[in-house]
Amino acid sequence: MKNENKKNRAQGLNEDEVFQKRLEKHCDELKWLYMELYRNDSMFAELCDHMKQFYQERNKTLKKLDGKREADPNWYKQNDMLGMMFYINNFAGNMKGVKDKLDYIEQCNVNYIHLMPFLDTPKGRSDGGYAVSDFRKVQEELGSMEDLERLTAACHRKKINVCMDFVMNHTSEDHEWAKKARQGEGEYMSRYFFFENSYEPSLYEKTVPQVFPTTAPGNFTWIADAGHFVMTTFYPYQWDLNYKNPRVFNEMMYNFLYLANRGIDIIRIDAVPYIWKELNTSCRNLPQVHTIVRMMRIISEIVCPGILLLGEVVMEPEKVVPYFGTVEKPECHMLYNVTTMATTWHTVATRDVKLLKKQLDIVNSLPKDYVFLNYLRCHDDIGWGLDYGSLLEEGMEERSHKQYLNDFFQGYAGESNSRGELYNADPITGDARFCGTTASMCGIEKAGFEQNSQAMEKAVRQDLMLHAYMFMQSGIPVLYSGDEIGQVNDYTYKEDPDKAEDSRYIHRGAMKWDLAGNVMDMDTVEGKIFQGLDKLEKIRKAEKVFVSNADTWTIETWDKSVLCIGRYFEGHKIIGLFNFSEYDKTAWINETDGDYVELISGNEMQPIGVNIPAYGYYYLKKK
Repeated sequence: MKNENKKNRAQGLNEDEVFQKRLEKHCDELKWLYMELYRNDSMFAELCDHMKQFYQERNKTLKKLDGKREADPNWYKQNDMLGMMFYINNFAGNMKGVKDKLDYIEQCNVNYIHLMPFLDTPKGRSDGGYAVSDFRKVQEELGSMEDLERLTAACHRKKINVCMDFVMNHTSEDHEWAKKARQGEGEYMSRYFFFENSYEPSLYEKTVPQVFPTTAPGNFTWIADAGHFVMTTFYPYQWDLNYKNPRVFNEMMYNFLYLANRGIDIIRIDAVPYIWKELNTSCRNLPQVHTIVRMMRIISEIVCPGILLLGEVVMEPEKVVPYFGTVEKPECHMLYNVTTMATTWHTVATRDVKLLKKQLDIVNSLPKDYVFLNYLRCHDDIGWGLDYGSLLEEGMEERSHKQYLNDFFQGYAGESNSRGELYNADPITGDARFCGTTASMCGIEKAGFEQNSQAMEKAVRQDLMLHAYMFMQSGIPVLYSGDEIGQVNDYTYKEDPDKAEDSRYIHRGAMKWDLAGNVMDMDTVEGKIFQGLDKLEKIRKAEKVFVSNADTWTIETWDKSVLCIGRYFEGHKIIGLFNFSEYDKTAWINETDGDYVELISGNEMQPIGVNIPAYGYYYLKKK
């Protein structure tokens, strides 16, 4: 790619010629994939015309950034990437407010912000912003498209990347297409899945799992004024789009390119496994999904090659990994490390690292080109998608273990200090998901309520240990806004009728800027967590070994509560030790290959029979 850019400059290619060269490079594959799905020459020609139009409309600053990233395609795999995700209104009121808070974001060492859904949605039927009624309009209370462009431009001046959600599986029932479909216009009905009676929906229901069996059971909704059923995999007000219709694909790609041209660097493809539906299947992870994602990757590489695709695939590793594509035909640049996140909290509840070690070994064995986003918490609930086959070998049955985990994190079992609430609990299956902030799950909320300074010290240490461990994983770490100051659960959501039924809002509370004012005061919880994270983040950015393609492996400690991770890159080696127990432990490792220094304290320390305090953590670097 670097040679391509040099060649372009040497040849003195103008912008149109650069586009044409990119198109020629990818056109054969794009056309083959498109015709395989749609067999429609005229629609493909229209797509190409629109791609050129969006390229021409892309501003010079973004085109310059595209060229820079084309010359260094591994730009996002370095050890300086640290993300933070937040809802705009909770974080700073609106987009102008976020722009005013960029200095704080820099102070957090963050150079990648994920703006949670901000496109237009109907009040009370938004699913947290994932029911989009207009893909080219910002929610009025958050600002405008012009505000978004000003924000992304300001971020780029500070070398901060901006991520947004592209909700392509469905639209709101208030979207223009849905309104016309409801009125019986055939062209728009064909953009969704409409059925005159319950026969075909009943056939789908035989093989398609339910996403929200208690709050939104079934996969179809009867639309009385339209006299039809419509497919609604998530909520009744979110109508699934029919990607068998080439008009849907084309129009959604135009929305995709429009948003990319507003200065977005990372497009998070929401609910990507669901976007193709076939009768007699689970309507998940079908081959056509990969065709669509591959086409998206090609289209972006032609029009806006500086952007990254982030796939939201909330499934076990064997179903997640295919969304990277292949080296020759890549799909997503990055994927979420969902199973590791869930397994981390299982480890907190059991004080046993065995399953986590196995999970990390699986991820570490994958090709180094694969980049995962690692996180402790996000905007969503925690679903207990664990390796129950392995747990059964340890005598842990799935239903009873899920019950234990939910009881533990509510503070009912296992000598837990956690606080939080269940989401979508199903009394029949015993399934439920858990909601709570990182700080509350570590005991900071409980210790604060009880005014127990000793318990607070331990809770803060556990919080920092978990972040230190997350930074050690292979990939890019992402913080959820508020975690950098130990923000606890917000129970005021119960007072809002639009949120009261959704316990996920317990960990989506507004940023406490008064508490953020304490970040330099080490006598406060906020200062201890912020400064502790600051030290870890600066170590990560200073040490080459934290690049995402470093060799990473686990080391046996001979203590079930202590995890050890090794990292190696170009002669640099670091060993991380993490005690998941509230008791002092000894890691019986025996690394005798030289002298080591502990990076957090600066003390010399040999990685041989290391004593670790309760919830302690060390970064040992070979000299």
